[in-house]
Parts: sequence; structure tokens; C-alpha cells
Amino acid sequence: MERNLRPMLKVRYEDLCLQKEIKWKQRSRVHWLKVGGANTKFFHLKANARRNKISSPNSLMVLSHSRRPSRSQSILFSQPTRVTHDSSAKIDLQAVYGDETFDLSSLQTPFTLTEVKRAVFSNAPEKAPGPDGLPMLFYQRFWNLLKDDIMSVFNSFYNDTAKIDMINTSWLCLISKKKEALFANDFRPISLVHSMAKLISKVLASRLQIFLHDLINPYQAAFIKVNKSATLAVDKDASAELTDATFEEAMEIMQLRDEGEMPENLRGGILLEQTYTIEPKDLNSFLFGPNSKFMKDLAELQGTTDYQETPWTWKCMDPPCLTRAVSYTKAATKLVKAVKATEEQTYIKADGKRFAVMVRVSTPEVPFGNSFEVVLLYKIMPGPELLSGEESSHFVISFSIDFLQSTVMKSMIEGSARQGLKENFESFADTLSQHIKPATSSELEFDKDKLLAPLQLDHQSDLELAIKYFCNFTVVSTIVMVLYVLLHILLSQPATMKGLEFDGLDLPDTFGELITSAIIVLQVERVLDMISHFVQARMRRGCDHGVKARGVGWLLTVALVEGKLQTSDPQWNEIMEFDAMQEPPSVLDVEVFNFDGPFDLSTSLGHAEINFLKHTSAELADIWVPLEGRLAQTCQSQLHLRIFLDNTRGVETIREYLAKMEKEVGKKLDIRSPHKNSAFQKLFGLPPEEFLINDYSCSLKRKIPLQGRLFLSARTVGFYANLFGHKTKFFFLWEDVEDIQVVPPSFATMGGPALLMILKRGRGLDARHGAKSQDQEGRLRFQFQSFVSFNTASRTIMALWRTKNMVIEQRAKLEQDQQDDGKSYVSTDDAESIMNIDDVALSRHILQSFLSMNSNYFPALLFEDGSLNSLMEIFNGGDLEMKIMSKVGCLNYSSTPWEDAKPNIQERRVRYKFNRYMSIFGSEVVSTQMKSPSIDGNGWTIDDVTTLHNVPFSDYFRVRLRYDIQSRITESWRSQCDVFVGIEWLRSTKFQQRITRNICDKLAHRAKEIFELAEREILSAKSTSSDR
Repeated sequence: MERNLRPMLKVRYEDLCLQKEIKWKQRSRVHWLKVGGANTKFFHLKANARRNKISSPNSLMVLSHSRRPSRSQSILFSQPTRVTHDSSAKIDLQAVYGDETFDLSSLQTPFTLTEVKRAVFSNAPEKAPGPDGLPMLFYQRFWNLLKDDIMSVFNSFYNDTAKIDMINTSWLCLISKKKEALFANDFRPISLVHSMAKLISKVLASRLQIFLHDLINPYQAAFIKVNKSATLAVDKDASAELTDATFEEAMEIMQLRDEGEMPENLRGGILLEQTYTIEPKDLNSFLFGPNSKFMKDLAELQGTTDYQETPWTWKCMDPPCLTRAVSYTKAATKLVKAVKATEEQTYIKADGKRFAVMVRVSTPEVPFGNSFEVVLLYKIMPGPELLSGEESSHFVISFSIDFLQSTVMKSMIEGSARQGLKENFESFADTLSQHIKPATSSELEFDKDKLLAPLQLDHQSDLELAIKYFCNFTVVSTIVMVLYVLLHILLSQPATMKGLEFDGLDLPDTFGELITSAIIVLQVERVLDMISHFVQARMRRGCDHGVKARGVGWLLTVALVEGKLQTSDPQWNEIMEFDAMQEPPSVLDVEVFNFDGPFDLSTSLGHAEINFLKHTSAELADIWVPLEGRLAQTCQSQLHLRIFLDNTRGVETIREYLAKMEKEVGKKLDIRSPHKNSAFQKLFGLPPEEFLINDYSCSLKRKIPLQGRLFLSARTVGFYANLFGHKTKFFFLWEDVEDIQVVPPSFATMGGPALLMILKRGRGLDARHGAKSQDQEGRLRFQFQSFVSFNTASRTIMALWRTKNMVIEQRAKLEQDQQDDGKSYVSTDDAESIMNIDDVALSRHILQSFLSMNSNYFPALLFEDGSLNSLMEIFNGGDLEMKIMSKVGCLNYSSTPWEDAKPNIQERRVRYKFNRYMSIFGSEVVSTQMKSPSIDGNGWTIDDVTTLHNVPFSDYFRVRLRYDIQSRITESWRSQCDVFVGIEWLRSTKFQQRITRNICDKLAHRAKEIFELAEREILSAKSTSSDR
């Protein structure tokens, strides 16, 4: 019995709750609250608020009634409410408006179906009905059936054949304010007006509203709903046409009044970003036009029913904009039943070429549906010109979730909403691609030379720059003052000497003359400083143009156009080309320094990271990159770049890369088919140059294992799974992986081994929903298990990771091996004298640059009581060398033993890292040293080729040092060390002189410090041994 009654009682209880919600909603009189709105304090205050009181009329009489007086009251007034006598007051409109005339003919035009329909749907649907007993919702719901009858009423009214008294009646209904209501002020009167009278009044008021800003003085317009700036954003002529305006005409009206900027993408993320071979205006009409069938076809494809659109109407905003409502019922899924949804679509930007539509979606029937709304932003912008010369459109859809109430289910709502949106807009993109062709990479291939041509032109001439630089108030005023004084001197007669003056010395005679002279001197000094700065800047002028990249493979070209920094807005127009790479780069790190050299204590002006996998080639060809950092974010610093990534050999480059990886993997790797590569790129939203290497079936270990596929490409690791329509996909870069560990078989790994990938701190945050855990250092951990062939998968994964994370000394060794073995070192015979241990002052004279090498000479260092062998201990890798290098700022110092490279020549490699005192960049240093006997056999010569890493322009130069260590023939107890330094420039740059000066100054100080420490240590060791 109880089992049968429980469902019936539950249904009855839900029905009563619904009726109670509707009652409170009607009582609150807050029309923008939905049924089942929040149980908030504001809601109940509105529902229980006391209405305005009415004064008791004269001669109140209450008629007898069988019911209680609180139920209904009939009130008779002793005096009529209308005035029956004529008024003698006259209004002189001529005196009010003067000679100004207004064209009000549009007020008398016949009524149109468009404006009547707008009036019907702009009324509140559930307000109290009139004498006909029908709310406005009835007319809105059955508009297609009633529109002809309603228009006949309006036509009768226009032709003056309608019986106004039949539709202009109203019922005065008194609603009691309290129990046992007896007096008139105990009731709240409401007037129930006939629906047709409401509609006629609203249409007439809408027509008159257009002219109110002309007819009423602005100072007396306090009760006008909209002011002149918001009156449909058009003048009266355009507004009169707007009554019958088509969608295209409405777009033109918005274009005339559009002054705003394109809104930024919403914070939730990008759902769709694609370029289509169609003009922006046509794409806008195709998607949002009133006669568009795309949305209806999409709804039918997705199983959506009851799809209805209201016409576009003007919304009173500043500026006014077009808006419409869309309602539909979403198809049921395996986990969620069919629910009703409503959308409010609003144009916030329409200038003829760029369009932005904001859509607010509410689904009150889903769990917690009253606590949030989904906001979508559709942006249509001009895309790059196609190779065929046609225009294209760049279409972007972003989303965010606005929470109307705080709820503990926020994270769950965001996750489910994000997943549902991505699935819906995947089908949206597929359907749109069937109607409009997306632009392919070949069609969007930019003419690199054409885009870079303006940057390769010579800069402005010296004369043009001088005119631009010196045309300012300081220079002009100084010239005028100097000319004025010179003219005064020419016109003046010689004056007699006064005071302390004598022949040849003319002093100012008044304080005014003294002040004038001081001003002229200061102005002339400023102008001379400007001239000096201009000349120095022109002498330092240089560029990297004409320096071409070497090799074949992936060529990266970066054009630095301009910037917006906190100190200035520089115009660089510099083009930098990077040597060919065997695999496409993943990330480009950009950092802006006030740079003088690798050993300069410069301040970072900001940094940025450009991920090639998250930007299309069109975006990279012209991109503004916001800089991060304390100074950059404060000043909103940006860089304007043009980035091009070209594959010079096409598929041959991919074949060579796979052939190299086959040696590491021990298994043949085949190029995947174009169809599979395209599907892989589309699945993860990757650029066309990304190619799939292999994929494996496995499980992702989270709280419970999730079966899916692991995809490996040259730059990414991706995972995809589809469990009952719930899709999980993510990817991260190989560079993000810090370590890969093999987890031994256990019960937790389903009896087989697993791979645990640990990402670097702060990396892979977009894929954190797939991570198993996050350690105390903030590193994400991903575990993959249940491979069909674990050995094959692990071997491939480890090989790809090792290749991407090759240690820095291995990279330096490869670079060194690629150089010509027969290349001789540059002579440093012509050098400059910088340091002498007998001299206190340091001096430097640049003598010659030989074979792209600025050479400098640190003169003889004389070591008393030091034998040659003792001094050579600095280069033997022993305790003395380690001790000295650690004291001069070399961290993690290590060296290999000396090995025979050629007859009478030994070679070794040294690696260390500068501390922050030596270099703010923390430079990694790899050097190759070659030791050979001196020509006279009385000493040694050590040549050192040093490569700096992780510093700006590190690939532009190499540092070469030479140490000539000899014993004095006449004084065998003394040793001499000559130190030479040279900078070999591999590529040209405008900062060449500044970097050379910085390196020479720092190495001069470092060399002096090294040998001073060596002398003290050698003497200390000898004194200790002698004491023994």
C-alpha cells in the first residue's frame, strides 16, 4: 500500500511546491525572476513590501454582500472621477517651439505587422489579465493564429471604425492588504485593462518616443525612459524607416552609430576558432539572419525540438542594440533528461566588418540551473586575404559561466558545462564546415617576403630623423633666443665700462641680464646634449638584415616590429632568422632586457612565452604578445611580432626525423597517412605542421582507470577517451616533462608495469584534469598503464623524451663537432694592453678587429716565487683549480682530463655556471681548451673557446681566450702569463660594440682575480711545506 501511495504523494507534493513558487513569484512582482527563483532575502522583501496607500474618498459607502468584506468590495464615489466642464486654458505651441518645425507624419502612417508584433512580445507575459481574462502570454504563444485578427483590430482603429468603448474598459479590483479589511485604505487597487488597449497604447507610445528628445527640453526630460543618445540610436528619419527595416538595414544603422572596441574573449576558453572562405558580413547573415536555416538545421541534427526564434528588436541601451530570444528543448542524453533552454542574443558590435554577439543561455530545469547562466561570445572578424584574392572571416566562439548564486557544486557545474559545450560546438563546427568551406593552410599561406618587405627597407634617412628629433619646443626656442641675442649685439653700440668691467670683460649690469644669460646657457647645453645623443645613436646604428639562416629543415623567422614598454614605444623593425632545426619548435621564449652584455646587471622589462601549438599561422604572422612581469603588467607592455615557421624540404624533413628516432627506438617508424594526421590534428586542435608518430591503447590512472589512446607526436603527448559520451582529452609538451619513471607491476597497476610522467612545476596546467595527483612542489603526475605492448610503448616514449631533453653539454658537443676540424684559431697578436700586475690603473685600447674578432690583450702577469709547473696547476683539474674557480663565481665546475687531440696538442672540456654576481642570467658555460707547448719550448699556450648559453644573443658570438704562460729566462724563479681575449662574431647585430665592451671588462677583472688567487694559494702552499 505504502509503495503505491509514495509515487502519487511525491507527484502531488511537487505540484504543490510548484504552485507555491508561482504564487510567490506573482506576489513579488519582480518580472525578471524566473519561476523557482532563489529563496533570497530580496525576493521576500519584494513579495511582502507594502504598496503605496490610497486616500479614503469622500462619502464611502460599502454595499452589503453575502461574503466577507475582505473578499470583495464595491465602492461608489459621490463625485465622478472625470472633469465635465471645459477649461479656459490655452497652450501656445508657437511660443514654445518658435519657428522650429517637426515632421510628425510617421505618427499617422498605417500600423505594420512588425511594430505590432514587437509590442506583443515586449509585454510581460504573465501580468494580471484584463476583462477578457487572457494574459499577454496567450497572444505571444498563439501569435501565428491570432496575428490576422489582431491586425484587423489595429486597422479598424486606424480607420476610426473600431468601437473604442468595448476595448477601452477596465476593471478596478481591490486586493486586501490585511485580514478583516473594512476601509478603503485597507485595499490595494489594481486596474485590469483590456489586452488590445495595452497593445494600441504601446504602439502609439513607441512611435511618439522617437520624437520626445526634440519635443521636450532636456532639462524637463526626467521622466522620459530614454534620452536622445539612446533613442534607438538613430535620428527620426532613420527610425521611421526602422519600423519596416530589414535585418541588413538594421546592421547598417548599428554601423553608423558603432564606436566601441571589439570585446575580448571570455575567460572560460575558446570553443571554436577557425577561418572561413566567406566575407564577415555574409557569415553574420548566414548565422544570425532572420531567415537563416543554419541554426534550425543544426538543432534538427542535434535532436533539439521546439526551436523558436523571436524577431530581432531594438533594446534600449547606450548605445541601443539588437536583441532577440531563442527557445528550444535540448535532446535527452544517457545521463540527463530533455530540458528546456532559452537564449537571449544581443549584438554588442556591428560595424560592417566586425560583429560580436553576446548570448546568455539559461537552463532552469537542469540541476542547480537557477544558480548559473552560460555566456557565449560569437566574434566575426576579417581574416587574412586568401591567395585567390578573396576575403575571409576569422570566427571565434568563447564562453564563460556566470553564477547567480554561490553554490558548493560550482566546480562540478563548471566541468560538466565545459564538457557539454565542447561536444555541442564540435558538431556546430562540423555542420558549419559542410555549408561554408574552412580556409586551409595552403590558401592562408602568407607571402613571407611580402610581409617582411616593409621591414627590410632602409630606415629613415638621417635628415628625416634629424627633423623629427629636433623639431620640438626646446630646440626652436633656443634658436630663436640665440638669434635674438645675436641681432641685439649687432644693433647695439659699444657701452661704457661699469663696475668691475675692464677691456675684454663685459659683465651683466642687472639681475635680468644675469637670469637671461643663465637661461640661454642652459638651453644651449640641452641642445648640445641632444645633438650628442643623436650622433651617438647614429654611430651605433646597425641591424641583422641580410643575415640568412643556415641549413635545411624547419626555419624560424622572427620579425620584431615594435613594442609598447613602460619607458618608450620603440620601433625596431628587426628580422632575425634561426638556423634550421630537424624538428619544429614548440615554444618561443621572449624576454626584453635593458641589455648591455651577458655580464651586465640588467633589469628585465618583461617576458612572454609563445606556444606554437596554440596559435595558427595566421595569428603568428601578425601577433601582439603581452609581456609578463611586475614592470610589464604595471605598464601593460606588449610586443608586435611577425613569426614564420617554414619547412624547407617538406615530407623529407619528417622522414629524416623519423629515421633518426628509429635508431633510438629500435623499431621502424612509418609516416602516418594524411587522413590520420588530419584527424589527429583536428582532435587536439593542433597546427598542420604537427605530425603523428605513434599511438597506443592504454589506461589513464586517476581515481579509477580510464581506457583510451595515448598519442605521440614530435612535440606533444596527448590522451583521448570517450566513456558513454563523456570525452576526456588533453595534451602537454615534451619540454614540460621533467622525469619519466617506470612503476613496477602491482595490484594498483592492474598487474602490469606503468609509466609515470612528472611535469615541471607550473607546466601542463591545461591538462591538470587528467593528472593522477599533484605533489608538494606543485608538479603534475600522469600515470599510464595497461599497454598492449609495454616495452614497445615505453621505449618509444623514453626515446622521444630523451631527444627533447638533451642536456646542454651534449648540444654544445654536437655544435662543436659540426664545425670544420681544420679551422684555425684567430690570431691575437694585435691586441690591447689592459692589465699589468705592476700597474694600479687599468687601461684599454682597441687596436684591431681581425677575422670578425675583436681582440684585446691583458699584459704580462709576473709571479714571483712561482714556478711554471705550479702555475699550470690552475689548468690541471686538481684541487687548486676547483678552489679558485669556486671563489670567482663558477658553480658546478667540472672538467675532463687532458687527452691527445693532435701531435703536441691536448684537449679537454670544461663546464660550469656563473653565479648571479657574475651574470644576472645565470649563464651556462661550455668551453673547449687546447694546450700546446710554446714556440720556444719555455712554456705553454692554452687556447680556450667558450660558448655562453641562456643569455641574449648567445648564438651570435663565441668568446676566445689565450693564456701564454712562460718562465723568465733571466729570472727562473719568476713566471709570466699573457692573457688575450677575442670575440668571434657569427652574426651581425647593432649591440656588437656594447657586448664586446661588457665581456672584455668583466673577463679582465675575472682574469686578474684568478691569477691573484693563484699566486696567494701557491705561496701559501710553499710556506706550509717549508714549515714542515
